[in-house]
Amino acid sequence: MGAPLPGAPPREVAIVAFGQSRHVRDSAETSEVEMVLPVLHDVLARTGLTARDIGFTCSGSSDYLAGRAFSFTMALDGVGAWPPISESHVEMDGAWALYEAWVKILTGEADTALVYAYGKSSPGDVRAVLTRQLDPYYVAPLWPDSVALAALQAQALIDAGLTDERELAGIAARSRAAAESGPYAQLRGTVSVGEPLVAPLRTGDCPPIGDGAAAVVLAAGDTARRLTERPAWIRGLDHRVEAHSLGVRDLTDSPSTRLAAERAGYFARPVDTAELHAPFTSQEVVLRRALKLDGPGGADVRINPSGGALAANPLMAAGLIRLGEAAARIQRGESDRAVAHATSGPCLQQNLVAVLEGEPR
Repeated sequence: MGAPLPGAPPREVAIVAFGQSRHVRDSAETSEVEMVLPVLHDVLARTGLTARDIGFTCSGSSDYLAGRAFSFTMALDGVGAWPPISESHVEMDGAWALYEAWVKILTGEADTALVYAYGKSSPGDVRAVLTRQLDPYYVAPLWPDSVALAALQAQALIDAGLTDERELAGIAARSRAAAESGPYAQLRGTVSVGEPLVAPLRTGDCPPIGDGAAAVVLAAGDTARRLTERPAWIRGLDHRVEAHSLGVRDLTDSPSTRLAAERAGYFARPVDTAELHAPFTSQEVVLRRALKLDGPGGADVRINPSGGALAANPLMAAGLIRLGEAAARIQRGESDRAVAHATSGPCLQQNLVAVLEGEPR
């Protein structure tokens, strides 16, 4: 398939199907392939497509979690060895795999794409593993883990008068209550604030450690309309990154989220749903401020109706799940315009923002 004709309007691209696994604390008896395979079958069945019909496949995962190089090639067994496929992989959350697939469709190289992501945090010490994201010369040798760094961010917010421990506990309670009706969440319902972990964070402020997978199908234009009754159109998608050094960043703000949202067209009109990838309660505070969800009109926005990463946080898949959950609400008619956010790295270092819309009612 060739690229779009010069001067032609941009292609419309939509999420037409979303599926995920049941997220669990330990999936020792299940391999990555066994975890991914049912999810892939589920999203394809929702569209009536087969592997032969997919124009491009892209996955997101981390060899650090798997503990072996090129582990994603093994997970490809879940896609199938035949027919041969056009395939790519990102060593990132699956939200960035979706970005690559979206660009592939925009260029006219494919009409459909399968995007999947998975992560198994249970085999190792995930807090130690995530230190490998840090500056290798000055910060990583100190071994500050992800919870300690999130606690620094939370304390900075408290010191600036932007939140307090009571509000953080309320965020955790609201998120896990929202997940109570969902079959996939790892933590749901009434969850206590927990014991002190790294001040000012308690265990209830932190995400569960767990294993899981997710997948979406993207399609262009009339193909999307044929595959589902109400496509979730991607009206804008952008991602930005903060400075690598934590010492030169204001941890109470997220300019990269704000800029990505601006470039994605988020501020053009109000949204009714926000799926924010905030693994720690304090990070939701930062994201709400960056996206102006604390101002006038923000009260009308449902924030993380799925429960968010505080209910289930499978590394490398939790960001893709935010896009999938937002798209699913649009497809069910529960939302008309939604924002979905994904993050990677310590203290919201890298941020991706997508604006999704349904067909006019």
